[in-house]
Amino acid sequence: MMRFSEIGQQLRAYRLESGLRAEEIAARLGVSRAALYRYEKGEVIKLDTIKRLAELLKISPLSLLGIGVEYYNRPIGFFERLRQIEETADQILQAAGPGSYLNSSEAYDSILADVFEEAAQQAGADTVAMRSLAEQVMGIQAARKRMYSMRRPAIICMIHINAVQRLLHKGVAGDVPVSDRLRRACREIALAEVEHMANLMQAEPMGLQFGLLTGTEPSAAFIILRSRDRASLAINPFRTDTHPSGHTGVAMITAADEAIGSHQRVAEANWREALKGPAGADKLRQLLESAQA
Repeated sequence: MMRFSEIGQQLRAYRLESGLRAEEIAARLGVSRAALYRYEKGEVIKLDTIKRLAELLKISPLSLLGIGVEYYNRPIGFFERLRQIEETADQILQAAGPGSYLNSSEAYDSILADVFEEAAQQAGADTVAMRSLAEQVMGIQAARKRMYSMRRPAIICMIHINAVQRLLHKGVAGDVPVSDRLRRACREIALAEVEHMANLMQAEPMGLQFGLLTGTEPSAAFIILRSRDRASLAINPFRTDTHPSGHTGVAMITAADEAIGSHQRVAEANWREALKGPAGADKLRQLLESAQA
C-alpha cells in the first residue's frame, strides 16, 4: 500500500535537491503549481505521474516511492529529508562530527547567517543565487530546531575529539573564506559551543547524552533515527557550517535492516569507549583551555 504522505515528503526533498523551481516542474508535468504542492502534502498521485516526476528529477521511481536507498548530492535536499524524518523520530543517535546541531545555540545560527551573507557578497554574479540557497537551507535548519524544541526526542550524540579540536582551531564555518573580523567572531562562537557541550555533558539532562570519542576517528558521520514503527539510517557528508553551495559528496538514507544493524553495532562499540558525564566534560574543558592559551 502506497503511503502518499511519505511520497509527498520525498517529492519535496528531491525537488529541492534538483534545483528546479516548482513552476518548472509543474509546467513540464502539465499540471498547476498548486497541484504539485498538493502532491507534496500527500494527495493521491497516479503511478504514471510518479514515473514522469522521477524522470524529471533524474531519480528512480522506487526512490520516490520510498523503496531502496535515497541519495542526495546537495545539502538542501538532504537536510529537508532529515527534517521530515525527525518529525516522527523518538530517538536520534548521531555518531562523529563536532556536535549536535539540534542542541546548538541561537548564536551558532546567527553567525552562520553572517558567514553565508558575506560569502554571497563576494560571489559577484552568483550573489543572488548563493543568498537564496543559503536562506532556504537556513530556513530548513530553523524548522528542524523548532520541531526538536516541541517534541524533544531523545538524543545520543558522539563527538570526536579531533573534530572538536578542528572546530576550536578554525572556528565555526572554518572552511568558508571570510573577513578577519568575522573569523574572530566564528572562533568565539566555537568556544561558546564547546563550553555549552561540556555543560550538557556535565549535567546529563534527561533525554540527552553526549559521548566524547578519543580513538580512531570514524571515516563518515551517520545518524540513526528511530520512531515507533520505523528506523532510518542517514550517512551524512554535509556539515551545517559549510556554505550549501560549497559541499561535495553524496548523502544516503535507507531503512534497510542490515545497514541499520551494522551501524548500530559500530555506534554501540564506540559508545562503550567514549568519555561521558563529568569525565567527558573535563576533557572538553581541557581542550578549551588549550585553545585559549
